[in-house]
Amino acid sequence: MDTTPLLSDTVEGAVDHKGGPAIRSKTGRWRSALFIIGVEVAERFSYCGIGGNLITYLTGPLQQSTVTATVNVNTWSGVASMLPLLGAFVADGYLGRYRTILFASLLYVLGLGFLTLSAVLPSLIPPSCDNSNNTSTTSCHPPQYQIIFFFCSLYLVALAQGGHKPCVQAFGADQFDGQHPEEYKSKSSFFNWWYFGMCSGIVCTNLILTYIQDNLNWGLGFGIPCVCMMVALAVFLLGTNSYRYNFNVDNDNPFRRIAQVFVTAARNWRSTPPASPVDEEGSETLLLDGANQFRFLDKALMATESENSKTGWVVCSVNQVEEAKALLRLAPIWAACLVFAIVNSQSSTFFTKQGATMDRKIGSSGFQIPPAALQTCASLSIVLFMPFYDRVLIPIARAFTKKHSGITVLQRIGTGIFLSMIAMVVAALVERERLQTAIEAKIVDIPKATVPMSVWWLVPQYILFGIAEAFTMVGLQEFFYDQMPKALRSVGLALYLSIFGVGSFLSSFLVSAIEKLTSEDGHDSWFSNNLNRAHLDYFYWLLVGLSVIGLSIYLYFSRSYVYNRAYIM
Repeated sequence: MDTTPLLSDTVEGAVDHKGGPAIRSKTGRWRSALFIIGVEVAERFSYCGIGGNLITYLTGPLQQSTVTATVNVNTWSGVASMLPLLGAFVADGYLGRYRTILFASLLYVLGLGFLTLSAVLPSLIPPSCDNSNNTSTTSCHPPQYQIIFFFCSLYLVALAQGGHKPCVQAFGADQFDGQHPEEYKSKSSFFNWWYFGMCSGIVCTNLILTYIQDNLNWGLGFGIPCVCMMVALAVFLLGTNSYRYNFNVDNDNPFRRIAQVFVTAARNWRSTPPASPVDEEGSETLLLDGANQFRFLDKALMATESENSKTGWVVCSVNQVEEAKALLRLAPIWAACLVFAIVNSQSSTFFTKQGATMDRKIGSSGFQIPPAALQTCASLSIVLFMPFYDRVLIPIARAFTKKHSGITVLQRIGTGIFLSMIAMVVAALVERERLQTAIEAKIVDIPKATVPMSVWWLVPQYILFGIAEAFTMVGLQEFFYDQMPKALRSVGLALYLSIFGVGSFLSSFLVSAIEKLTSEDGHDSWFSNNLNRAHLDYFYWLLVGLSVIGLSIYLYFSRSYVYNRAYIM
């Protein structure tokens, strides 16, 4: 009896773990995706267990100023968000997503292990810093080698995250066939539930690890994420037999294919592009409705008099040119979302420092909420909102728009950018009230005094940020995955992450520039270590203005964007 699978039962462009055709009924879909979502929950728990409370560690045990710590947090976050470009390059061009995830996970465990050592080894902890009875007014600074070892470990975690983050999400989406109607709909839901799982991990981090780090032990607070990543690696390996693996039919490096288009078009810059692109058999081919955009790249379809076959730069195919156009078409949307990334970076820095000055007690027990735990409000709002969005709002919108996604992904992104702007308005008003309360309580010049204002005042801005993330960040993930050429989808997700990397760098630049400008002539800067004399409200209003500009630019480019037809099916 012939047991060869029918062609209709296999997934085009995918293989199983043995290298044979991927059987639709035995591989991929939610069965495989759940393993990968589980890995993401553990990875976010570990990563945010380090980054979510990092500013507290820097201003506490490492004795850095608020501005220095904020710049260091934003710089590290920026590097961590840019490194996925390197990870995606390695995955899509050489190792593949599965093997890149394995290597990145091992590197993750190594980096987290070193971080744990930096907090527990006696040789790295100066005895004078452990003396809680030290009443000296002189700050206790840790030795330089401790700081170097800590930051080397920290950036090793960033490097591991750079290989892990884009590949895991792209690999999860690969488990659904975009050409199959039912699986296509499931893939759209996958991005929602992916973010739901990711935020669930962040909620656990904010509720558990921040308390351990603030009240028990930093070594334990860093060690738990290390163990968690070991568990994540084991979970990932459990699903090996059920995964679908992509393979490159042309056995060609996708980066080489894209670069070839730009180089060949540049060599033919004096030529006139063909009237309409044609494929190798002579029939007209339009992969995108916007094929008439970036017509200068169509020059790559032509041969030149100096063409030398030995160089490997031959005439490009129509598919190659359209892949290059798809990549170029994403650039304006990428740039327009940078302001959202700048705004987003404030929740883990200045919001946390604000919370540390306010009344954090719960009831009469005297228990105080860790300042970083307030980030749970943002994550929890996402966890609660995402099922409502996926199961209620989208079906309602689908009935009106007749689209599988309910609303277009660009509409979803724009909605989140608008909500983030409203969140900054609320943040500015709350900070103004906090400063006024400090003045009325006559504690402006007592920086360690608790401002008699409940920390719950910060909750609305965190909730708004959470809902904004549910719209924009999930939308960006789906957008940069679907609109990229299939062989470069890890790169697409890395480009999405790089928005927040560049945004963190821009935030650091803004903070440093404003600190320098506002502290001249002996005045208190907007970011004074004594937050009662600072003016974070001014900074928040500045971000509101930038958000208005950014949203306007985004609306301009999103209206003219032409979707890949594979997305509109």
